[in-house]
Amino acid sequence: MKSDSSISAGPLRGLGGPLRSSEPVRAARARAPAVDLLEEAADLLVVHLDFRAALETCERAWQSLANHALAEEPAGTSLEVKCSLCVVGIQALAEMDRWQEVLSWVLQYYQVPEKLPPKVLELCKMQEPGAVLDVVGAWLQDPANQDLPEYGALAEFHVQRVLLPLGRLSEAEELVVGSAAFGEAQRLDILQAIDTARQRQGQEHSGSEEAPKPNREGSVSHKFLSLPMLVRQLWDSAVSHFFSLPFKKSLLAALILCLLVVRLDPASPSSLPFLYKLAQLFRWIRKAASSRLCQLRIRD
Repeated sequence: MKSDSSISAGPLRGLGGPLRSSEPVRAARARAPAVDLLEEAADLLVVHLDFRAALETCERAWQSLANHALAEEPAGTSLEVKCSLCVVGIQALAEMDRWQEVLSWVLQYYQVPEKLPPKVLELCKMQEPGAVLDVVGAWLQDPANQDLPEYGALAEFHVQRVLLPLGRLSEAEELVVGSAAFGEAQRLDILQAIDTARQRQGQEHSGSEEAPKPNREGSVSHKFLSLPMLVRQLWDSAVSHFFSLPFKKSLLAALILCLLVVRLDPASPSSLPFLYKLAQLFRWIRKAASSRLCQLRIRD
């Protein structure tokens, strides 16, 4: 990533700048070490393109702030120094293609997402939606942030680039309807986008349910097709086995097999025609087996 030319050392020199000759000596006060380190980090980032050294310098500046607070500086100056350190550090991480470390690096100094400056939060937009979901959501829910001028842009970003891609449509709708940061036309456009996403989500869900049906039907058809083949294989195996047994044993085995498969009651009058045909069939099988045996003897 190319360096952002908007980050330069020039504007940072106003923080506790050098004393002019026209000012009395008694007005001079020592600059905070964090301010000097901030200027050094900005020079390393923009001028020398030494991104690792710039990041390390920012970390040293944060350590300096922890040990020596800017007690003599106005409160706004202290916040500006901290925000500028985050901007330089984030830019250095981005130049080293370490975007996934941005949030954890920033939060180790601010501790809670609600206290992040809007400018710093905007720089975290480049991360994956899942990574910034909780951070931006917590920042938007803090009442102290809802009067800031950047709130509307961050709320719209959270809906369009985080909640909708993640499929969290109910949360997006609740934020849009309940927040005064959206204008009426803007609210209608976003609600229409949410409705479109909800319809698309429903179509994908119904499509995923219908997809397995052909497979189940195919498996059932395959089972019905394979059943006659299995019965035929069993019948062929039984017939070949019957030929190797004496006739009476074959007849008895076939009769037991039919009773088990067809579940006939031998004592029932309706079973007599079936048993008669079965006996005729075995007489024919016996004659065929006898003629086959004679042919084999003649060949021998």
